[in-house]
Amino acid sequence: MKKSILAICDVERSYAYNFMEYINQKRSVPFEIQAFTNTDTLLGSGSKEDIDILLISDKAMCDRVKELGVENIIILSEGVHDPGLDQYPSVYKYQSSAQVIREVLACYGEEVMGAQDHSLSSRQAELIGVYSPLGRVLKTSFALTLGQILARGRAVLYVNMEEFSGFEKLFQREFAHTLSDLLYYIRQENSHAAYRLPSMVETVNNLDFLPPVGTPLDIWETSFEQWEQMLDELLLHSTYEVVILDVGQGVDGWYKILDRCVKIYMPVRSDLISQGKIEQFERLLRMWKQQELLDKIRKIKPPFYGSFGDGMDYVGQLPWSQLGDYVRSILQKERG
Repeated sequence: MKKSILAICDVERSYAYNFMEYINQKRSVPFEIQAFTNTDTLLGSGSKEDIDILLISDKAMCDRVKELGVENIIILSEGVHDPGLDQYPSVYKYQSSAQVIREVLACYGEEVMGAQDHSLSSRQAELIGVYSPLGRVLKTSFALTLGQILARGRAVLYVNMEEFSGFEKLFQREFAHTLSDLLYYIRQENSHAAYRLPSMVETVNNLDFLPPVGTPLDIWETSFEQWEQMLDELLLHSTYEVVILDVGQGVDGWYKILDRCVKIYMPVRSDLISQGKIEQFERLLRMWKQQELLDKIRKIKPPFYGSFGDGMDYVGQLPWSQLGDYVRSILQKERG
């Protein structure tokens, strides 16, 4: 799949190259990045006619750039710029590269990504499920750890599908966009929801995650068919190589969704009540003739440990915890 070209032109050399380095590390960002440190090098580039989005500092913008014919131009602003540039959308320069990309994609993401050749025959993302009929078994911590470890070498998206995730407390912030927004777009005809995704995701240790819903009603009122449409969008029309689903109990058709996964990790416990619940769960799936689903389930017993740090510190340190060692051992065994 050919990526669209995002060019950045900034007279501040370190900023331009740091931004390019960030994009190159982000496997999920749907752009090939080109960096220029002055207008002359931009104008002299042999590929300037192929630029899909030009992110250019207000100091570098001039009439010659306007004549390039780049359809999508965004001003990289330091806060105040020439009123003559107000005809172009702008993003604030001195914020995180992740936020800059989100704002760029909010402007042109659907338009540019929609022009790319997304093809089922060329690539389909791997779907991994994390589910348990039990509570308090480190299901979400395991899923976040797995995602961060896999994201070191692949483009990974984590999607929490629980009614009550606690992510605002966990990350100590509110989120501008959540799974609720994606589900809204899914319900619209011809919405190309996956093209909006890059402007909605957050990142921790190179793992992209879509913040969970703010109200359980958004889970309960989503039909299985809408969940399926969401998965089709993510698997076929996003740039991710792996999608991890942290599935809650309130999802309509949860067992059908899990059956689409190539593998399912199920945290379990050894006490009598937990074992009874697991046996009841397995008996139910056999009654529903879901043996193939049962065969995909890999029971795990994540190690319990004393929590360390708060918020992002907790999440970001998971790969280096005892739980991280446990996940790496699982992955190593699977590789044989």
